[in-house]
Amino acid sequence: MTTRAKLTVYSALATALAALCLTPLLTTKGWITHAFLVVAVVAAVGAGLRRTPFYRWTVPAGQVLALFVLLLIGFASSAAVFGGLVPGPESVRLLGRTLTQGLHDVRDYAIPAPPSPGLRLILVGSVGLVAVVVDAVAVTYRRSALAGLPLLALYSIGNGLAGDDGNWLWFATAAAGYLVLLFAEGQDRVSRWGRIFRGSDRDGEGASPGALGRSGRQVGVLALAFALLLPVFLPRWDSGLVHSTAGNGTGGRGGAVSSLDPLVTLTGAIPKPRNVELFSYKSDSPAADSTYLRTGSLDVFDGSSWRRGSTATVPFTGVFPSPEGLAAVDLAGQLKAEVRIGPQLDDAWLPMPYPPVGVTLRDNSAWQLDPATSSLLPAREKAIKGLNYTVNALDVRPTATVLRTVPTAPERIRDQYLAVPRDLPPVVRDTALRVTGQARTGYDKAVALRDWFTGPEFTYDATTRTDSGSDAMKDFLERRRGFCVHFASTMAVMARILGVPARVALGFTPGNTKGNNVYAVTDAMYHAWPELYFEGYGWLRFEPTPTRGVQPDYSDPVSAPATQPTTRPTVEPQASAPVQLPSANADCDAKLRRTGECGDRRESAGDTGAESLLLSGKVLAGLAAAALVLLLLLTPMVWRARLRRRRLGAGGRRRPGGPGPIRLTDAQVLAAWDELVDSAWDLGIPPDDSRTPRAAARRISEAAELDEGATAAAGRVALATERVLYARSAEVEEPLAADVRTARDGLRAHAGRRGRIRALVLPASSAQLRWRISEALLTARLAVGGRAARTVGAVTGPVRRLAARRPGRGGGDGARGGKES
Repeated sequence: MTTRAKLTVYSALATALAALCLTPLLTTKGWITHAFLVVAVVAAVGAGLRRTPFYRWTVPAGQVLALFVLLLIGFASSAAVFGGLVPGPESVRLLGRTLTQGLHDVRDYAIPAPPSPGLRLILVGSVGLVAVVVDAVAVTYRRSALAGLPLLALYSIGNGLAGDDGNWLWFATAAAGYLVLLFAEGQDRVSRWGRIFRGSDRDGEGASPGALGRSGRQVGVLALAFALLLPVFLPRWDSGLVHSTAGNGTGGRGGAVSSLDPLVTLTGAIPKPRNVELFSYKSDSPAADSTYLRTGSLDVFDGSSWRRGSTATVPFTGVFPSPEGLAAVDLAGQLKAEVRIGPQLDDAWLPMPYPPVGVTLRDNSAWQLDPATSSLLPAREKAIKGLNYTVNALDVRPTATVLRTVPTAPERIRDQYLAVPRDLPPVVRDTALRVTGQARTGYDKAVALRDWFTGPEFTYDATTRTDSGSDAMKDFLERRRGFCVHFASTMAVMARILGVPARVALGFTPGNTKGNNVYAVTDAMYHAWPELYFEGYGWLRFEPTPTRGVQPDYSDPVSAPATQPTTRPTVEPQASAPVQLPSANADCDAKLRRTGECGDRRESAGDTGAESLLLSGKVLAGLAAAALVLLLLLTPMVWRARLRRRRLGAGGRRRPGGPGPIRLTDAQVLAAWDELVDSAWDLGIPPDDSRTPRAAARRISEAAELDEGATAAAGRVALATERVLYARSAEVEEPLAADVRTARDGLRAHAGRRGRIRALVLPASSAQLRWRISEALLTARLAVGGRAARTVGAVTGPVRRLAARRPGRGGGDGARGGKES
């Protein structure tokens, strides 16, 4: 490996190690793999551009362009064209919106923050930019010491923001990467001093590069160890590099951990669920298989996202406020659940049925209460991990009849929950009015919206863009594809437009039964749904997302009268009923029949064809890309094989049965010699142009330990070459191709299996191909520059000559004028 290649690898390694300092900033660590990939691609692009005859400044420019394309592919692929493979103008706009949202997230969230797309974009992009700067400084301009400045900035920002989460390990990794980079450049500088340092320091001939390198490494390791051990004996400094506090108005660490945003967690988990169990709950209530476990709600929509209107929380004392809008507790049944949180859920708001009236926790001080939404937020990190608790909630189930006759919501509710942005896309308002044109009451409007979203026009698709802003809402209504966040947020905004107070609730759909009244909830059950306000009954859930969740009984316009028990046992439909056709599958339990997923399983077979076409297109594109990469990898081998056949062609062989040997031309002899030298190069013996052909052949024979026959064959090729180069007239009649093959067989036998494979797949002599391409590009650049200069001269020459001949201009006119005066 060349020195420049080593520096490229070490600069990428140093950046990657320094990037580890940023891992405590988010609650998950998956983004660091993306950052490592970006660093590797940026380094590879720089290595490729440095082998071209372009100016040095074009290398970092090309790396920045490559970084931009990588960010478009990684964070705006949903808006790409040609099946999501090629970024387009919409991808650039989506990337800008994601960056803007990330800047808002930086302002809103404490450390560790949720892995929102905007924050991941900022982190990955920052690491990529630092990789470009480090590579440019250390490799392109050979100033490795200055590369420590961007690495120090990366470490300082990450470790300073992490606060207590930062530790000596991040400093050790970042410093080790920087030292490795300095060692590589130092070895390169020492090796340039010449042969006078090749002796051994034992012989008194001076220090060797190896000894100097060992001394440098010892100094670096000792300095790093001293920097790690010294703080142990120094007094602690608590101010930190970057001072930041977590909390939401309650004061420092004592407040709720505001960095845990359920919407961000939900949008990050839904596209790629791992199907791992997060928690389980046990309940003997007949409504347990249709109970949503709510974590919180968002009541303000500012056009870019949904968020909490008030972040004020109070210490939880075990008592919940009365459910907002519920006139009497007698209107609801009771529901009790025992919840066990698993190890996979370590950062979250507390999942509970809504509205809760009591919860038994082992430590109330670990939680903060949001009185406006009856949600419990963790007051410290990982408060929920491994938690067991019992929650009591109300099961509010009115009928369609009473919901049609409820009074108007109070002014306070209308002011807060009917607000929509002024710049809302017109399609949202127009669609809401069109869909509910025949509805008169708020309940009928809600049911009309629900029926329209769950109808055949919409498709559930978890691979669409994950943001919930106005642009995403407009795109959702045009494409009719999205997942629960799009359905919930769009229905909530439309309900507000129609005069029905609404907000977006977040949490989990009902769990899958495990038997004995135990239900398991996985990460595939993250969900969002709209809650609509009806005076006297408070906030009621509606389910607009097709194939997901459970439709509540009161959302049926012909639901049973209110006098019927709300906790009636589930009645299994008869097999003869038409609605029971999808449930013929034995795996379809009561919960699946409620969600409608039984029928979807049957219908999914019909959708396979459409999905497989899209999948096939992506697979074909992937195969085409893989074929292109394979072609590039095979180019050196193919080029080398063709060059060998051309050099050892018919000019170097005897004709079978011919009258005699063929006399070789000078070009054929030199081609045979070049093939012998390149074969040795491929098999580990680089050429030495300072030697004569016979001396070079002797060097090859000694290095490869050739046998007598191969040595003689190489000697004959060298002798013929010297005749052509030095003799006044040379006539060569020996078929040198056979001698070259004999010497090559000896070289292959000495190289071993690994050397032969490397010589075949990645021949070292193929570097000549790169040199030829570089020379051709340089020649073309010079030719274009010369033609451009001649063209400019031809265009501007007459103008300059005319200007020189005009009187009163230039020094000549001035001199003439002076003489006349």
